[in-house]
Amino acid sequence: MRASPPIEVALTRFGLWRAGVLLAAFVTVAAVGAWLMLGHDQLGSAFSILSLVVTLAVVAAAASAARVKPTRLTWNGSGWQLSRSRVGQETPVSGEVSVAIDLGVWMLLRFVAGSRGRWRRVVWLPVQRRGLEAQWHALRCAVCSPQPGRAVQ
Repeated sequence: MRASPPIEVALTRFGLWRAGVLLAAFVTVAAVGAWLMLGHDQLGSAFSILSLVVTLAVVAAAASAARVKPTRLTWNGSGWQLSRSRVGQETPVSGEVSVAIDLGVWMLLRFVAGSRGRWRRVVWLPVQRRGLEAQWHALRCAVCSPQPGRAVQ
């Protein structure tokens, strides 16, 4: 089977990702708030403090997840490379890409950097069609096609 042709995409738009993270955080905070309001009489102050801590943790996690740096993802026909800054300013890191979620107009990709010692670094890449219209089909083909040298499961 033939590999997909080379492709390089600049991932700079993350509107759908940020909207999803914001929605998940809102729903979680609303659920904790409703739980607290409905059971406030039966719950002690320890549960109130715990719910405040949970709410702050959800807001902090959402703020962290919503921050995504522009990334350059390259498929050279035999492997993937990821660069977190502008072209020429950073040495690209080689690794493997797999699709974690595919909604047609949006994908969550999992980039696993090649092993450096014992640990392998994982980078999650939210990718949306908007802004990549001309390259979208080629990118989907590249991430979904079998990788050369890797056994098909």
